[in-house]
Amino acid sequence: MNFSEDLTIALKAARNAADVIRQLSINHRNLDIRYKGRNDIVTEADLEAEKVIINTIREHTDGDSFLAEETEGGNELTDARTWIIDPIDGTTNFAHGFPIYCVSIALYENKEAKTAVILEVNSNEEFYAEKGKGAFLNGEPIKVSPNNNPSASLITTGFPFRNMELLEDYIELLKELLQRVQGMRRPGSAAYDLCCVASGRCEGFYEYGLAPWDVAAGSLIVREAGGKITDWLGGQNWLFGRRLIAGNKGVHDFLLKEIKDHFKKVHLSNG
Repeated sequence: MNFSEDLTIALKAARNAADVIRQLSINHRNLDIRYKGRNDIVTEADLEAEKVIINTIREHTDGDSFLAEETEGGNELTDARTWIIDPIDGTTNFAHGFPIYCVSIALYENKEAKTAVILEVNSNEEFYAEKGKGAFLNGEPIKVSPNNNPSASLITTGFPFRNMELLEDYIELLKELLQRVQGMRRPGSAAYDLCCVASGRCEGFYEYGLAPWDVAAGSLIVREAGGKITDWLGGQNWLFGRRLIAGNKGVHDFLLKEIKDHFKKVHLSNG
């Protein structure tokens, strides 16, 4: 399979950022950490990695836009070529030395995902995809799990740490799912969760409070691996809608029904 120059650039940028993150992780307890909000932190590694990603991309492109977690961008896409970047998805994991955190880079054009790379820093696993060309892990094709049976499925999720408005309903849903599925996991990185869906390590994922840079790359990787992505209403407002369900078709549809059953409709499309 021949991949584009854009994928080559994205892989180079992710690898450069991962090198910076690994170097700073050696002394992670002494990193400068500041709070963007309650439980929402940014470290110097986030800032340095984001700078490296943007500089690497700019060395090879001209006039592209950026939507990046820490330094650049807004809250919408235009038709222009736009790189959506999360320098460390799983910053809290990183700050505590918990070994799951990812570099996530996606290229959108005409408001559609074209290229995606997610690099899990500790394992050095590189997940990537281009529209219409399939999804890959370290050069090998990946597909979502063929298991559509919820009772034999592993589901990943994330716990809310900014908006606690839905916490009680969320816990009730979790309690129900624990009785309906084979197991639940919370790795702490939505990008990694989506890669686990794409590679068949789990059958489904759901979360709320997500930002575009959390899901921009992983969503393309899941879809190119044969999976399904929607918002909590079953629509396509998941990039900026902050709520996402991913999985193979059977488990995705099971999660969608469970979420609709456990949340009032007024809560399904807000924040």
